[in-house]
Amino acid sequence: MGDLPPGFRFYPTEEELVSFYLQNKLEGRREDLNRVMDRVIPVLYIYEYNPWDLPQFSGEACHGDPEQWFFFIPRQESEARGGRPRRLTTTGYWKATGSPSFVYSSNSNRAIGLKRTMVFYNGRAPHGNKTEWKMNEYKAIEAHHADQNQSLIASSSSNTPSAPTLRQEFSLCRVYKKSKCLRAFDRRPLGVEIMSNPSLNLNQTAAAHEGAGHQGQGSTSHRRNPLMGSDQRTNSSSPESSSSGDHHGPQPPSQPAGETGTLPMFIDNEALWDLEQLMINNNWL
Repeated sequence: MGDLPPGFRFYPTEEELVSFYLQNKLEGRREDLNRVMDRVIPVLYIYEYNPWDLPQFSGEACHGDPEQWFFFIPRQESEARGGRPRRLTTTGYWKATGSPSFVYSSNSNRAIGLKRTMVFYNGRAPHGNKTEWKMNEYKAIEAHHADQNQSLIASSSSNTPSAPTLRQEFSLCRVYKKSKCLRAFDRRPLGVEIMSNPSLNLNQTAAAHEGAGHQGQGSTSHRRNPLMGSDQRTNSSSPESSSSGDHHGPQPPSQPAGETGTLPMFIDNEALWDLEQLMINNNWL
């Protein structure tokens, strides 16, 4: 795994994390598979370390990854005795934020796991200082009580899901550092729909371009990329939206894509940012 060429990354979806990695870790039936998974997602009691120390213990597939790191967390003794988990480190603590949410199977639409998001605070509760370090913790739903669990899930609201029976032997966590720029993990299921100004059609754009060489004012108008004057709408292509839970659901466009003067396009957020930089560098704005 250490010889992977540049550009190859460990890039799992939430469903893959729960249905394949966590489920196989819990079952433990294949020793050869367990050895491979331990190289990809190591077993680590992460609360013995501060979050900024965790990247050095990440699996081979995440070595050098500046965005996210994955670990299996064994059940604590306090949890085994029916108590609450201790999420304290030497310098701070992890605090849950928001409400738990479910991870669903794309094949059966059944809930297969439960996700909690946590933030790391420096200091001691309740006076700690919030940091940019975050974590998603995943636990698998007990398959032997699937029908009962699905009934609980169906009867619960989307904001306050009822607690199904969970497998406690291991949980899987994704540790990441919140930054001002979008991370690749969050960009995966997210696209940006760009709708052009309805008053500007393709013929007008072409005419402005042709007249640019004859009029100074026309030169200014054709340099303005029509994409940048359009409305932007986020569109999630996956029910899970993203693992960090920061994105909202899809929003329908205000106009059908087939109307005159409308240019529906779906591009990656990073590509949009690159486009803006390119236009600035070349004085197109």
